[in-house]
Amino acid sequence: MADKVKETAIEEAERIRDLAKDAYRSYAYIYPIKGIFYFVSHKELWRPLLSKLAPTITTAIGVTTFMFVFAYLPQAALLSIFNGPIAVVSTIMLVLSESSTITNVLARSFFIEEALLDTFDGTLVSRNQTNMVSEGRQIQSGSDSMARLGKLAKKPFAKFTPKALIKYLMYLPLNFIPIVGTVLFIILQGRKTGPQAHARYFQLKKMSAHQKEEFVEQRKAAYTSFGVPATLLELVPFVGIFFSFTNTCGAALWAADMEAKQNTAPNLREQAKVATKDD
Repeated sequence: MADKVKETAIEEAERIRDLAKDAYRSYAYIYPIKGIFYFVSHKELWRPLLSKLAPTITTAIGVTTFMFVFAYLPQAALLSIFNGPIAVVSTIMLVLSESSTITNVLARSFFIEEALLDTFDGTLVSRNQTNMVSEGRQIQSGSDSMARLGKLAKKPFAKFTPKALIKYLMYLPLNFIPIVGTVLFIILQGRKTGPQAHARYFQLKKMSAHQKEEFVEQRKAAYTSFGVPATLLELVPFVGIFFSFTNTCGAALWAADMEAKQNTAPNLREQAKVATKDD
């Protein structure tokens, strides 16, 4: 039995090591950061955010303040039983996560769903992916990428579902485990956030549910490595919604790079065939 446990532990450690290597090699974790710089440097992408700025900031401040006033002390008392002195930090992370989730639920349901979609599409257009965007909306003539976005054909962003809320609540007890539990909680949230960030990409590519699952499974390490920093950014108090837009921009940049690589590979193969024939 001891040998079997040891063998299983070694196999699991190797699997985690391989996933970590895949995540590192994917460079997907840099796209939330690239999204910040790209978003800030392209003022036309600000329009969707600015149009929803007042209600989203008000919601974020209201929810975060409410949670710290009414939910911080009870949870800190509970976590102190398991975490000891570090319960202060663990509870702050927990309340920020809860506040971020509630804020995102309210904002995405009532304010920013279409604004995020416009940001994703606008970023793709700015990266010369107009043909792909035209699969999901009309493309017009205009002076910049946002001005070219026409009427939507479909809306891919799903509102927060009861199933997603149940999963979130199931993960919350992980925060009772000192440090490691909080890290695992963020990783699990990131694993979910990564594929969600490409919901529009999957729709524009006309992927079926099976194709999407297969696509994500083949890149699960990359999607998790994107989702973890994206989740952490959205946990920042009061400005988490801003990072929702920059993360959306980063996800679109990643999608554009995927498309560029897919389009380049066939061209290189054709060039190689031509060169071989010439020889």
